[in-house]
Order: sequence, then structure tokens, then C-alpha cells
Amino acid sequence: MPGARRVAIGAVSVTTASVLPVFLTGALAVQISAELGFDPAGLGLVVAFYFGISALASLPCGWLVERFGAAVTSRIAVVGVAAALGAIAAIATSYTVLVALLLCCAWCNVLGQLASNLTLAQHVPATRLGLSFGLKQAAIPIATLLSGVAVPGIALTIGWRWAYVIAACLALGALPLTPRSASNRARSTATPGERATGALSVIGIAAGLGAAAANALGIFLVAAAVDRGISPGLAGLTLTMGSVVGLTLRLLNGWLADRRSGGHIAVVAGSLVCGAVGLALLAVPGTPALVIGTVLGFGLGWSWPGLLQFAVVRLHPSAPAAATSIVQTGVYGGGFVGPIAFGFIAAHGSFPAAWLVGAVTMLVAGLLMVLGRRMLVAHRTAAARLATS
Repeated sequence: MPGARRVAIGAVSVTTASVLPVFLTGALAVQISAELGFDPAGLGLVVAFYFGISALASLPCGWLVERFGAAVTSRIAVVGVAAALGAIAAIATSYTVLVALLLCCAWCNVLGQLASNLTLAQHVPATRLGLSFGLKQAAIPIATLLSGVAVPGIALTIGWRWAYVIAACLALGALPLTPRSASNRARSTATPGERATGALSVIGIAAGLGAAAANALGIFLVAAAVDRGISPGLAGLTLTMGSVVGLTLRLLNGWLADRRSGGHIAVVAGSLVCGAVGLALLAVPGTPALVIGTVLGFGLGWSWPGLLQFAVVRLHPSAPAAATSIVQTGVYGGGFVGPIAFGFIAAHGSFPAAWLVGAVTMLVAGLLMVLGRRMLVAHRTAAARLATS
């Protein structure tokens, strides 16, 4: 088996390449919209559809990754993203073409994410698997960072199309880091029942609700803070602080997971409940409530995706990509619904009302996560009894 370090670097590289198109488009929206003629609502719509297509693609892509292996599907994802980025640079002369190419990227993103999950599950030792999933989830802020750097460094100097060309080259740079061959480990023929599909579906719904509230936090925090009288500079710095705290705790969660024998989903549930407290605080006026609410909302309410994927993989080692695809369907669905619902409530009510609805949503997510965990425990107990009978 390849070294754990190379595998982790490869998984982060593939995941970063897979998610880069949507974040790059968001960062370059001002320059792109000036040429293609769309407004912020148009950008929000394409991001929503991106996550909607991702939700629909998750289960089929999970089957493809299990069927053809991580080596093949990782390469397809990377090459597909690079081709789409190049096509955007070359032929995206209208909003419609841009949307169509980004929706193609959504399939590649799902494929790359699930292929990376399978790669880590097959090649990383159990003692470092939690940290490896934490590192993999760091790919999202890495993609955000690269996209932000592209604005002053490329878009404002030589043009936004060149940013996509360079991004396509970066994506192809992940190709040598994909798995070199399929795993030699025997493939399992686990049935959906053996994968505790019912429990995973409940956990997926919980993850979707949590992702819906957390995605809204990242998108609307600055606008909501400015609406409450906070200066734009302080609001932006608060968002940056929350992102750093969230990234740090994702890594810490993974490191701690390797030092626990279980209880990972319970930790996810606790993180969601604490995140709900943070969202509720955002409805309270004043800078202290903003800072504490952001730390709790980002630091705990959005620090759990890697830990949850790790827990699901540990519980379903025979089919990690298929199992995580069920949970990811919920996460992507939340990414689709959350910002739309939050924006509607904020526009027709107020930002404090939207934050309170988000807090209730995240609290319900935590409670459903507890229910899903109990269903998993019951499923494992029943399976053990059946095996010994």
C-alpha cells in the first residue's frame, strides 16, 4: 500500500481540485458578471443548482466509485474538472454556458470527494484515519484561499479567463497524486441492509439540516453583521476568524478521533447543538455576541463534516464510498436549500429571525444525529446477535 502521507496529500489535492470551480467562480463573480451580464441573484442561483446537482449525483457516484475503484474515478474527476475549467476559459461567452459547465463540475466534485474517501479508507492506517479525514476536509478552505488569491493576482491583471486556465493546470497537477492502482484488498459484497441504510438516511437528513444552517452562516454573516450596524471591516475580519477556527477544529476533531475508541457521532451531535447556540447569539445585537456566535457557529457548528465521514467509514469499511454517499446526499441537499431559505426569511422578515430559524434547524440536526446513532447501535447489536445465532 502507498504511504499514508502520500495518500493524504493525494486526497487533499483531488478534493481541492474537485471543489475549486465553484469557489473560483464565486471569487471572480464581479469580473465575470461585468462581461457575461448577471447579477448576485444569478450567482446565488448557480451555486444553489450546483449543490442540488451534487445531491442528485451523490448516490450514483458512490456506486461508480465502489464499482470502478478510487484510482480510476479520481483521475476521471481531476481530468473532468480541468476540462471544464479550460472550457469556461475558452467558450463561456454567456451566463447559460457558464452554468452548464459549472453543473458538469458538480458531478466531478462528487466523484472526487467520494473517491478520496475510498482512498483514505483503503490506504491509511486506522490510527491516523481520523486526522486524514480532517486534512481532507481542509481542502475546502484551501480552495477558498486559492480563489481569493486569484482575484488580485490574476483576474485584475491579465483577466479572469486566465484564472481558469491556471486553475485547470493546477487541477491537472493533482493527477500524479491520484492512487496509482486499485486496492489489493478484497472487495465486499455488503448489502444495503448490512450498511444500515435506514440509520445512515437519518444521519444524512441530520447532516443536511446542519449543512443548511452552516452554509447560510458562511454566505450571510457579513451582510447580516453590517445590517446590524457592525462595520464592514470588522464583519469581514470576524468571518475570517470564524473560518480559521473552523479549519483548526476540523483538524483537531480528526486528531482526537484517532485517540477515541468510539462516540464520534455523539461528538458530531454535540457540535451541532453548540453551533445552534452560536447561531442564536447572532440574533443578539452587539459585537461580543457576533464574535462569540461566530466562534461557536463556525468552530463547532461547521467543524464536523470530516469527523462524520470518518465515523461512517469506520462503521462501514466494506463499502465506504457507498456509505458516505448517503450522508453526502444530505450535505449537498442542505447546501442547496439552506442559503435559499435563509435569504427568503431575511428578505421577508429580518436577519435575526433567520438566525433563530437557523439555530432551531441546527438543534434539530443534533437531535436527529443522536437518533441516527441509536439506530446504528441497534443495527450493530442485531447484526452481532444474528452472527452468533
